[in-house]
Amino acid sequence: MKEATAELQKILSFSETDFEKYAVEKRNEIVEYHLKNNKSYREFVGEPSFQNWNELPIMTKKDFQKPLAERLSKGFTTKNVYVNKTSGSSGDPFIFAKDKFCHALTWANIMHRFGRFGIDFNASLQARFYGIPLDFIGNKKERIKDFLSNRYRFTIFDLSDAVLEKVLIKFRNKKFDYINGYTSSIVLFAKYLQKKNVILTSVCPTLKCCVVTSEMLFEDDKILLETQFGIPVINEYGASELDLIAFQNPKGEWQLNSETLFVEILDENNTVLPYGKEGRIVITSLYNKAHPFIRYDIGDVGILDEKSTCKKPILKKLIGRTNDIAILPSGKKSPGLTFYYVTKSIIEDDGNVKEFVIKQTKIDTFDIEYVSELELTEIQIQNIYKATEKYLESGLTFYFHRKEKLERSKSGKLKQFVSLVQ
Repeated sequence: MKEATAELQKILSFSETDFEKYAVEKRNEIVEYHLKNNKSYREFVGEPSFQNWNELPIMTKKDFQKPLAERLSKGFTTKNVYVNKTSGSSGDPFIFAKDKFCHALTWANIMHRFGRFGIDFNASLQARFYGIPLDFIGNKKERIKDFLSNRYRFTIFDLSDAVLEKVLIKFRNKKFDYINGYTSSIVLFAKYLQKKNVILTSVCPTLKCCVVTSEMLFEDDKILLETQFGIPVINEYGASELDLIAFQNPKGEWQLNSETLFVEILDENNTVLPYGKEGRIVITSLYNKAHPFIRYDIGDVGILDEKSTCKKPILKKLIGRTNDIAILPSGKKSPGLTFYYVTKSIIEDDGNVKEFVIKQTKIDTFDIEYVSELELTEIQIQNIYKATEKYLESGLTFYFHRKEKLERSKSGKLKQFVSLVQ
């Protein structure tokens, strides 16, 4: 960690001009390393060397659907690398590896970003809203890691009012410094506080900030969180196989990690798009020598801000996943989160609906599953139809299903939109 922290500080000290040189050198260096030392990547590229960065092929999750041992570089084995598995929330889960220095650099960068908000990983107590394995051994391992990492983990598989009351009591009795976890779970807790008319800092004054991750954070949810918690809310975007990708800075900008990653926005023809244009997010891990992630299409769609620079790229918008696209009867393609956002603005107005998800079951048919104290009214349902006609197109059919709780993934994430249409 000492070596990784020193390397990070050196990278951060570069001027804008020097940083551009650093980024080009590091990305070329990691490609040359893997072409020389990684048989799997050399076969993927089809050449023993490269001349043009833009001609390097794009990697996807499907390219990693083979045993990890076949994907490791020369000199690395499963015994001398960090090994983990992606959550699979976007489909195609796979096991990946990082060499130990790369893994240390990941944590050095995370600690640096959190540190800008007064959080010290060696001392600050975290209130953690994450999933946890339910099997005995997996559960105990995570609990031990939480203890060693100064974290207290709340269960997110049951977020009923009775459970959330126990969460509130824990905040009264513990001096938490910050909250970290899945957006949907933390939003549910904030809605409970709103119903109880409680501001969290009035019962836990040691809180400094709240960091949400793994799921979309909508602007009205951010306002709710900041109001009910009484602290700044920070939006994090990352991928376990890569690194921290973006983290909101103290100015409120969603600043990309340019220190250990090289981020590109590409169109359907793999052409690099200028700042301000929407496209696929493609990322290169600059330090992972154990396993290549070079021009890796992570499966997300986003836009880089026009004011971005090489050293300080800003993520203007994260639109969603490429596999979360709704194809409509007219042939129009629309991000699934458009449905979620339009519907959300209508059915959450009175605070009755706690959370909901949308599933596209046919090209013109959608199921809306929701948790609420009362059934949706006919007026609310008609307003949803009017809104979708205005923002999307007419002729769509919606079925509404009131549930006691929504189905989450094994990790506890809530997928807000899913298309079952091939």
